[in-house]
Amino acid sequence: MSLGDDPGYGDGSRGEDGGYGGSGQTRTRLPGGGTGDVYGGARRGRSSSRSLVTVVGVVVLLIAAIAFANRGDDDSSSSSSDGGGTDNAQTSPTAASGERPVGSKDSGIPTGFAHSSQGAESAAANYAVALGSADMFNKTRRDQILSAVITPSKVAEFQASLDQAYTPQFNQNLGLNQDGSTPQGYTFVSRTSPLGTKVTKSSSDTATVEVWCSGLLGLAGTNSTNPVTSTWFTITAQLEWTGGDWKIVTHSQKEGPAPVPGDDRASSADDIAKAVEEYGGFTYAR
Repeated sequence: MSLGDDPGYGDGSRGEDGGYGGSGQTRTRLPGGGTGDVYGGARRGRSSSRSLVTVVGVVVLLIAAIAFANRGDDDSSSSSSDGGGTDNAQTSPTAASGERPVGSKDSGIPTGFAHSSQGAESAAANYAVALGSADMFNKTRRDQILSAVITPSKVAEFQASLDQAYTPQFNQNLGLNQDGSTPQGYTFVSRTSPLGTKVTKSSSDTATVEVWCSGLLGLAGTNSTNPVTSTWFTITAQLEWTGGDWKIVTHSQKEGPAPVPGDDRASSADDIAKAVEEYGGFTYAR
């Protein structure tokens, strides 16, 4: 689940005020047919707008492919002229740096990141995972997470803000019990997966990091009217070096970049629940 999707960001405004965790605007699908399996075995019907988006996406990809194919002559000429063969448009990939990953945890969250830009990126990615987890719906666990990832001077502020966001009504809107627990017979899914990180601003003791993420949110169960759906979003975290580690000072979130949806067949509720229970998350480090 994405941090900016619900409480704090729950109404579609994505958590500019520090709202973490939660769900996004969950698309509700009522059970249909005789089976009640809203995940279904059949492909989801596509609206005309979805079809248009797909066509536009294919056209864009085709244009990009043509441009890439025709780039050969320009690249070769520029390489021969500058004598270095350097690609000035080269990006900085999120790749392993060879640095030793963190070796400690606080409340189950990796800690002890390197005092460097790469350490800040790794911290931001790991914190995004924690703040987008299902644990955020449990008051005790949420407070532990905030204490582990937020800078000490801001912890009380974040706790108060999220206590106002995770209300009994909010939990019920997601299909949960009023206290945030999962109804019997269902599996609640809220998971964030970072795909890449980028430092946009840094100094010796501060860093602003963007984390591009994919998220899952919803209730897996035969009669669920809030099936697990995916979202794409980018988190911006301002971090500071304090107490020998990177901690979050402020946090915001925006939608996308989102790829064109594919034609994957939706899995059954049982398959989704089983996958969530069997596949654990990752510790992210560059």
